[in-house]
Amino acid sequence: MRILLVEDNVMLANALVEALSQAGFAVDCMHDGRAADHLLSTQDYALVILDLGLPKLDGLEVLRRLRQRRNAMPVLILTAHGSVEDRVKGLNLGADDYLSKPFDLSELEARARALIRRSFGHESTQLQCGPLCYDGVSRAFVLGGEPLALTRRERAVLEVLMLRDGRAVNKEAMSEKIFGIDESVNPDAIEIYVHRLRKKLEGSGVAIVTLRGLGYLLDAGAQANMATPAAR
Repeated sequence: MRILLVEDNVMLANALVEALSQAGFAVDCMHDGRAADHLLSTQDYALVILDLGLPKLDGLEVLRRLRQRRNAMPVLILTAHGSVEDRVKGLNLGADDYLSKPFDLSELEARARALIRRSFGHESTQLQCGPLCYDGVSRAFVLGGEPLALTRRERAVLEVLMLRDGRAVNKEAMSEKIFGIDESVNPDAIEIYVHRLRKKLEGSGVAIVTLRGLGYLLDAGAQANMATPAAR
């Protein structure tokens, strides 16, 4: 999942980008509020991790502008200011969660995954589509009781489809959810990953179906030959 980290402490930001990337997130990073506000007006993210004490535009103003645009993407406030008053201000402006520095990386990751799950309408960490099971904590997939071996990108694509819960997602939206803004992406990358996943799911009773003009969806009981030409 693609997330935006907004943190003006460059050393901390670099450490968080590395840790979150190792945890499977695609991370874009901004160091000031004005740049973050511009990016949030043009890009879609599964989550924003937002520091409050930012230069040029403070974090609360970035949050206020985001909600003014009626954008409901989840926001986790990350700040050294941990007073009740600060938390109330952030929550009243539309923040979804709050984590004070210093913090444990495992807690940050857990909170991030929980917010993303809830934004898709899932409370449980365990998701299932027929014989395919997904653990939202370990990010592991099990198919018919056996671990499903996936590359990092394959896992990211399948994770998006699982979280969408039978709703279609097109290639452009899929790319936005799994690739960072600075990554050079092959236009056919999503089709390639979907093709590989179809091979791994073949014969299981779960298939990635293509709905022309709408995109891909994960369907239990579907047959691979139900897929129509590539999603647009």
